[in-house]
Amino acid sequence: METAEEADICRVCRSEGTPEKPLYHPCVCTGSIKFIHQECLVQWLKHSRKEYCELCKHRFAFTPIYSPDMPSRLPIQDIFAGLVTSIGTAIRYWFHYTLVAFAWLGVVPLTACRIYKCLFTGSVSSLLTLPLDMLSTENLLADCLQGCFVVTCTLCAFISLVWLREQIVHGGAPQWLEQNQQQPLNGVGQQNEAQAVANGGVENAVLDQPANPAAENVVVGENPDIQEEQVDEEEEDNEDEEDAVVEDAADANNGAQDDMNWNALEWDRAAEELTWEREHVFWVVSLNTLFILVFAFCPYHIGHFSIVGLGFEEYVQASHFEGLITTIVGYVLLAVTLIVCHGLAALVKFQRSRRLLGVCYIVVKVSLLVVVEIGVFPLICGWWLDICSLEMFDATLKDRELSFQSAPGTTMFLHWLVGMVYVFYFASFILLLREVLRPGVLWFLRNLNDPDFNPVQEMIHLPIYRHLRRFILSVIVFGSIVLLMLWLPIRIIKYLLPSFLPYNVMLYSDAPVSELSLELLLLQVVLPALLEQGHTRQWLKGLVRAWTVTAGYLLDLHSYLLGDQEENENNANQQPNNQHARNNNAIPVVGEGLHAAHQAILQQGGPVGFQPYRRPLKFPLRIFLLIVFMCITLLIASLICLTLPVFVFSVFAGRWLMSFWTGTAKIHELYTAACGLYVCWLTIRAVTVLVAWMPQGRRVIFQKVKEWSLMIMKTLIVAVLLAGVVPLLLGLLFELVIVAPLRVPLDQTPLFYPWQDWALGVLHAKIIAAITLMGPQWWLKTVIEQVYANGIRNIDLHFIIRKLAAPVISVLLLSLCVPYIIASGVVPLLGVTAEMQNLVQRRIYPFLLMVVVLMGILSFQVRQFKRLYEHIKNDKYLVGQRLVNYERKSGKQGTSTPPQSSQE
Repeated sequence: METAEEADICRVCRSEGTPEKPLYHPCVCTGSIKFIHQECLVQWLKHSRKEYCELCKHRFAFTPIYSPDMPSRLPIQDIFAGLVTSIGTAIRYWFHYTLVAFAWLGVVPLTACRIYKCLFTGSVSSLLTLPLDMLSTENLLADCLQGCFVVTCTLCAFISLVWLREQIVHGGAPQWLEQNQQQPLNGVGQQNEAQAVANGGVENAVLDQPANPAAENVVVGENPDIQEEQVDEEEEDNEDEEDAVVEDAADANNGAQDDMNWNALEWDRAAEELTWEREHVFWVVSLNTLFILVFAFCPYHIGHFSIVGLGFEEYVQASHFEGLITTIVGYVLLAVTLIVCHGLAALVKFQRSRRLLGVCYIVVKVSLLVVVEIGVFPLICGWWLDICSLEMFDATLKDRELSFQSAPGTTMFLHWLVGMVYVFYFASFILLLREVLRPGVLWFLRNLNDPDFNPVQEMIHLPIYRHLRRFILSVIVFGSIVLLMLWLPIRIIKYLLPSFLPYNVMLYSDAPVSELSLELLLLQVVLPALLEQGHTRQWLKGLVRAWTVTAGYLLDLHSYLLGDQEENENNANQQPNNQHARNNNAIPVVGEGLHAAHQAILQQGGPVGFQPYRRPLKFPLRIFLLIVFMCITLLIASLICLTLPVFVFSVFAGRWLMSFWTGTAKIHELYTAACGLYVCWLTIRAVTVLVAWMPQGRRVIFQKVKEWSLMIMKTLIVAVLLAGVVPLLLGLLFELVIVAPLRVPLDQTPLFYPWQDWALGVLHAKIIAAITLMGPQWWLKTVIEQVYANGIRNIDLHFIIRKLAAPVISVLLLSLCVPYIIASGVVPLLGVTAEMQNLVQRRIYPFLLMVVVLMGILSFQVRQFKRLYEHIKNDKYLVGQRLVNYERKSGKQGTSTPPQSSQE
């Protein structure tokens, strides 16, 4: 039999070891994969790009082999030569990146700003003096900052164009654009287009033809029983007409193949050349100039000439946004011009021109729709919310007009932000309704969760009048909901409780608790903790389901609102016979025509499921009563939310809680309302938990109360340490190190507000925790991840105090106490003057921070010098490396027993 040594083979090449190529066992693996040749392992490591065994995860180790003539210490001249080489490389890289930074942060923004100002000056002399303006040193910093904004806008516009091109290519171009490329109009098509141009309907007839005219008829048709037959007949007619047009086009367009092969969408090749290196600076400057000229200069002056010609110049100037409004007007006129030119090019059969005009129209159309959807609509909602809630805050339109005139940009941004929040929560509520209601009830609303829903594709394909109709309907729906849930409840409250409103939101500069501290408390502690709880959404979903069930049984609309599970299961086994249902006296199932109408409408926002339902007698009347019942419910719910939780419990509970810190001073009551609302939420949560425990018996309730009380006590202790002490110490340290030395002169005494320091410390602690979790693995990150993994239910108080709270608090206390002891206890013993003592006390904290930073830099430089020393030694004297065997008994790694071999 063969011995064990003779059976040892390499696990890569399956060969035995030789004196020239011995076998090693470098990891924990045993058996047939224990041994390996060093050459095989090196080749495998190069291939896999890993430094550890993929099976046992043990890291391989190599010991260096140096030349026999290597001295014990490197000569000074070798170290000096390596240091000079390293410094030269660093200087070369520093010079290179300095030039790149100077070009991108200085030349490009400054050039863009000066060209932008030159184009919008409106005089010929500015063009003549442009080279001198480029070399001017006036307002360098301001022009660079403004130029960075201009460059950002131009690059975003360029990227948006490339992305829009991808949307058109991958999602498909509109039908009218594809027809223009593949089917030159003649015969019937040419006659129809000429009639459309003669009637002035170029946009509707040429550009925005619906992809399926039959589907459009299905949507607006009034007889759902015959719509499907009309669809089939019209589809057959359309197919015959398309075949005839294609045959005629094939005969008449043999000489126009070059025009058809031309692609007006190949504008993304320029993006391949865009890099961040030095040789593309001129290219980017040219791109900025081109985009400023095409997308800003031309539309602005088109709009300016039109506004001046129509006599609306004074009204536009009174809006405080003359440039934006003028540019938008210019884009609208440019879109109309492109429509007319596209129609004229279609008449004279200029294939390339009308395709280019069509692509330009798509760009302008999508840009305007994005501005309307993201900018104008939320702004309208924000202003309408403000107008409807004026009486709640004892304000008038005159106050809003004065605030707008004093700060128009800030006022518009705040109203836009409020409108965006309103739209977001409305969309979230619609998504919650879709989880409760039967699929198909909300057919008139787009499903945002549908994976096939793409708003940009809708902007590209749907005609402009459809978008205008959607916009008007959205404004009516959102505005009506604001009237129903805000304006009308406020009027009722003012009538029933005249002394209850207005709500105090006036800010006082002499309040002991500043506005910033309360705002941070609200944003960083109260609202995130309330909104992140999943129970709130479940409660709301349960209320919606209960209301739906109640309304469904009261109005006999249960099948319409929630569907019939048994009926759905039967329908899954066999298809319903709608004609047989119509002939019977039983309550009929919705016919195929109405189902087709639903599907046609739903396909506008993406394919959404549809479940059939039973249609009761007097169905339209029941739907009207359902809408009335819904409006009454929303009104009552709004009254309850505005009075009980927010204004009664929240205000009084919030005032009671805040009275411990503020006393009798008036503060912003929105913050106290938020705190009181959170207290009410905790109370309701505790009541629901107790109600859920009651069926389990008194003993289980006592046991649960004991467990939860212990958990709450642990949570309170952790909250006091991590959310109270740590932010307070962190905020106070930040005040002493940064704020006080910069803001308070030496001849004045700094004042510290613990409440403000704690509020700022909360923000700083959250930022530090986020950066720590995103950074490399070290002990603080490991501890924080473990605390997050345990959660509140499995909270480990001993682990948190020993591993997290105690080290962090100790470091912060030492950072605060050691400088104070030195400044107040040691320095006076040295016999220095009072001015010197004051200087030391005020500057010791930033001085020690500078010392710590210098020590960190010095430590980093020492490590870098050690790495440089090893690099020089390896470059000059290293001749190879030897694999290290894994010693199983001792648990350590030792050198291999085979004879020395070098791996060059």
